[in-house]
Amino acid sequence: MEIQTREEVSLEVQLEQAESFLRQCYSELEKSPAELNRRIEAVHKELSLTGTYIHTAEELTHGSRMAWRHNSRCIGRLFWHTLEVLDARQAETAPQVAEALFRHLERAGNGGRIRPVMTVFRSGTEPGRAIRIWNHQLIRYAGYPGQDEQPRSGDPASDAFTAVCRELGWQGSGGDFDVLPLVISIGDEPPSWFTIPEALVQEVPLSHPEIEQFGGLGLRWYAVPVVSDMLLGIGGIRYPAAPFNGWYMETEIGSRNLGDTGRYNRLPAVADLLGLDRSTNTSLWKDRALLELNRAVLHSFKLAGVSIVDHHTAADQFVRFQEQERQKGREVSGKWHWLIPPMSPSSTPIWEDNKLRELNFSPRLIYQKPAFSGRNSSPPPDETSMKCPFHR
Repeated sequence: MEIQTREEVSLEVQLEQAESFLRQCYSELEKSPAELNRRIEAVHKELSLTGTYIHTAEELTHGSRMAWRHNSRCIGRLFWHTLEVLDARQAETAPQVAEALFRHLERAGNGGRIRPVMTVFRSGTEPGRAIRIWNHQLIRYAGYPGQDEQPRSGDPASDAFTAVCRELGWQGSGGDFDVLPLVISIGDEPPSWFTIPEALVQEVPLSHPEIEQFGGLGLRWYAVPVVSDMLLGIGGIRYPAAPFNGWYMETEIGSRNLGDTGRYNRLPAVADLLGLDRSTNTSLWKDRALLELNRAVLHSFKLAGVSIVDHHTAADQFVRFQEQERQKGREVSGKWHWLIPPMSPSSTPIWEDNKLRELNFSPRLIYQKPAFSGRNSSPPPDETSMKCPFHR
């Protein structure tokens, strides 16, 4: 998806985008027509004089919530109205941005009772001063491809960014679960990296409710998935740094992060632990290992007191979200093949929902090229490789 720069958008289009958002926002907030008209007049004047305008805290909060509600790839939108928005538009320097991100992690983690949170930094309208967070997620494990006959380790999805971090001076242990640093840049200034305090990185070691030896696999995952590389668009204003989180659905960890052959690829190890026959597909060893791996994720997160949802409950919640939106007279944007879970999709109510279609709603969250694109030989991920923004 191409993102227009401020220079490519005429004043007329900016006025139209701003007014469209304000009308929808103020209607949903049940503001009076007089208040709406005063605000539109003020924004028109501000745009005409400066070429941009500044959202009020209330507009920023509701616009961010609308962006979650409109996201066609997210199954967890039932809770869009509970999103807590932290206004960090005053942050000027990389250390100030890092401190705001640390506050986000603390607020979102909440001792395991995860809160949906978005932190919004200033818009990208000031030339050469745009804030970019280089991480795909605030917490993510490093990836080491392996060389000189050394086996690979860590998360293959992080190989390119890990190389950038090492180029900047960070050095991990080379293990499977090294937490990467935050990397932040301000405009054309060199990027800065910051170690995330251990107290803010809550991890869940995986065990199984019945298989005592499962813990010996040494698997773990972090509690809070904070997506940090997307652009937030509200009423013609673009915020290139607006990290946000929901909570995990168990298949995102068990089926995808740990199960995918292009990620940690742990299904063979689980199958061997279970004594399954991997010599033939007809034994369905992958299916059986996948089930027990996902059971372990659910069991472990609940044992640790960390919020998580199973894929059947998440699908039921999405249907409730659809009904709520129908009652409000709003159409739901949905990308079917992103919404069906990666495990037992045909057993969920979303499977037969052939009316879902992706709609061009605004406000919205937009994929943008990684800030480190071009620094190494690894190509940036394309949009088709992305997962749901609020549930990764």
